[in-house]
Amino acid sequence: MAASAEQGLAIDMGDAAAGSERTLRGSGVAVVLGQEAGRPAPCCPHGPTLLFVKVSQGKEEGRRFYACSACRDRKDCNFFQWENEKVLEGRLSAREGVNRSCQPSLSHRQNVERFKQFGLLPLSKRKFCQECQQLLLPMEWGKHSGHQILSDLSIAHLQRPSQLLCPLKNKKTNAQYLFADRSCQFLLDLIIALGFKRVLCVGTPRLHELIRLKASREQESSVKSLLLDIDFRYSQFYTEEDFCHYNMFNHYFFGGEAAHEICRKFLHQEKGEGVILVTDPPFGGLVEPLAFSFKKLIATWREIQEEDHSSKELPIFWIFPYYFESRILEFFPSFSMMDYQVDYDNHALYKHGKTGRKQSPVRIFTNISPSMIVLPVEEGYRFCSVCQRYVSSGNQHCEICNSCTSKDGRRWKHCFLCKKCVKPSWIHCNTCNRCALQGHTCESAKAVCFICSGAGHKRSTCPNLSVTERAGKADRNHRLKKNKKIKMDIVKRSYVKHATFSRKKIKNKKKKNKNTLAC
Repeated sequence: MAASAEQGLAIDMGDAAAGSERTLRGSGVAVVLGQEAGRPAPCCPHGPTLLFVKVSQGKEEGRRFYACSACRDRKDCNFFQWENEKVLEGRLSAREGVNRSCQPSLSHRQNVERFKQFGLLPLSKRKFCQECQQLLLPMEWGKHSGHQILSDLSIAHLQRPSQLLCPLKNKKTNAQYLFADRSCQFLLDLIIALGFKRVLCVGTPRLHELIRLKASREQESSVKSLLLDIDFRYSQFYTEEDFCHYNMFNHYFFGGEAAHEICRKFLHQEKGEGVILVTDPPFGGLVEPLAFSFKKLIATWREIQEEDHSSKELPIFWIFPYYFESRILEFFPSFSMMDYQVDYDNHALYKHGKTGRKQSPVRIFTNISPSMIVLPVEEGYRFCSVCQRYVSSGNQHCEICNSCTSKDGRRWKHCFLCKKCVKPSWIHCNTCNRCALQGHTCESAKAVCFICSGAGHKRSTCPNLSVTERAGKADRNHRLKKNKKIKMDIVKRSYVKHATFSRKKIKNKKKKNKNTLAC
């Protein structure tokens, strides 16, 4: 999983993090997807870019622009282009050159051939460069002299590449937090108990390798998996049938149509029966493009479905912090959130066994009936006969709400004014007319629409959205024409000034030559 440590550090602040736009003090950036995006997007090294728009509270939309889908920091990918910008051929050629130079030096197929050769080497000659993150063949040892080398790689090492590869640590791009063995084993046991035979692992390399490890040890194990991940280093360990280089933010297969076809065949096996999608996206990414990509995978799965089964859904486990619940439900209304706390090996906060606000905020969102998902009783989970689902030990059933209402593992309290249960650390604020943390700023507590500044709805559901967009587009075109005219006037004045200066210079030169001849 690639996740941002900037998200979810303070659990009580989590609810404010789940917005359709990335906002800060009344302004932010929203992503434009689907038919709204219009023409095909230009590409950066991470595939097709996304179309963004700057939004400000109570103001019209700003100019639209294309930026990288995977990187939030322009230091990692500095692609930027205005939506209506005309790009010259020279710039396009330079951009294509940059995109090519950023691609891996070896193809997936070449890595597969290297792995075959590596596997034939004796144990003493199996070496891995920890600095270059690369399996080394004997003829390459000289190039890596002085590097930190891991020697005597066993078959067990090669079967667990997520433990061999160093997790990527850039928080704003792809900081990788990997499932702890506890969570990974639980997910696999649950998948088997539910009767699934195939797992499409989107950004879950540790689950993928555990499935393959189980298959290699147990002949009766019939669960198969396909890994889709943006980390190309895994191509050193998996064939093209087991791993596809994939960007989940723009549904882009780096291997082209051949890789897309591998994914399609995997989903279509046994007429689409017995397959589940398990994904663990970066927490710092926008929910909209993720949902858009997952719906593309669902559409691929539905291609094989018969007409009488058109209402069936592809089973999904979406692993994400609980405070994104409202955003996920906006795109997948049939989903529900499980109380199971997912923990990670290399994350200081997302650990199992902690209590209070220090508990892991990561949960499982799924469209599978909650009554079918059994959580481990030995960890304190229990079955609520009223809600017909397993809940955490601190999640007490509220008779007024008629539900087990806790989201973060603590026991929530019912507020009669808000008519719902809230976190134990919240108090009711008469100014905001809702419960919030003590000492919060009332002016910023009330959410308003970015389009009309009205309360009770967001920009995405504003009734004035279409009118404002048309007005904004007309205004953008007007500004572009005005800017173009200003530029032309500047160029014209510069040309006239230069021509006048040149004529004066020639005239003075002729006069000087005439005077010289007269002398």
